[in-house]
Amino acid sequence: MHLDVQDLRNFYYRSTLGRAAQKAVRDEMRELWPEAKGMTVAGYGFAVPLLRPYLADARRVIGLMPAPQGVMPWPAGLANVSVLCEETLWPIETGRVDRLVMMHGLETCERPADLLDEAYRVLGPGGRALFVVPNRAGLWSRSDATPFGYGRPYSIGQLESQLRAAGFMPERNRATLYQPPSHKRFWRKTGALWEGIGRTIAPVLAGGVLMIEASKRVHAPRGPGVHVKVPKPLGVLSPKPGTAPV
Repeated sequence: MHLDVQDLRNFYYRSTLGRAAQKAVRDEMRELWPEAKGMTVAGYGFAVPLLRPYLADARRVIGLMPAPQGVMPWPAGLANVSVLCEETLWPIETGRVDRLVMMHGLETCERPADLLDEAYRVLGPGGRALFVVPNRAGLWSRSDATPFGYGRPYSIGQLESQLRAAGFMPERNRATLYQPPSHKRFWRKTGALWEGIGRTIAPVLAGGVLMIEASKRVHAPRGPGVHVKVPKPLGVLSPKPGTAPV
C-alpha cells in the first residue's frame, strides 16, 4: 500500500515530527556517505528529503517516485529532478547509478523481489545502495501517524536475507528514530536527547527505522571462452622425463 505523495510531502515538509524524522535519517546517511562528488545519485520511493545535501556536488541527482504514489516537483526553487516511474521499470540506463537510496519504496511494494532486481540493474560496478525501512521492533512501525506505520516492517535479518537473494552484499547497518512518533510538544523538544540516548543503549531501545548499506555483488563470468591453464610455480624445477637430475 503506497501513501499519496501529498501526504508524504505534508509529513516531511509541513510537520515538526516529519522534519525531525527527515533530519535524523539524513544525518545517519551523511555519516555513511559524507559526499557524492561527481557521482550519479538516485532516490526511489520518497527519498528526496535525503538527497538535498548532494545537489551541489553530484554529477546528477534523480528522484524516482512510483506511479501508485504519485510525483511532485523537487527541489523547490531549482530545476526539477523528480520523475514518475513504474515500480519495476525505471528510466535509467543499466549500471548508471553510483549511489541509490530507497525510502518508502520497498516495504510498500507488492513485488519487492522485482523491485530489488531493478535496483540491482541500475547500480553500477562499485555502487552502493542504502535501504531505509520501518523496524518491526520499533514504535514507529506501530503508529499510523507517520509513513513508517504503513507497509511491511522488517528486522535486520529479514532485510539482509532479501537483499542477498537479489544479489546485494549487506555491508553496514544503522538504526535511528529513537524519539517517540508523537506530535506533542514535549517529545518534539526532547527529540535530539532521545536520539543520543538511543545510540548509547541501542540493544535496549529499538530505533524506529533500519538502514542497511549494500554493495552490488558481481559474479565471475561463466560459459564459453578462452581458458588459460597456468603452470604450477614449482613445475619448472621438476626434471623432464628422460633427463638426469642435475
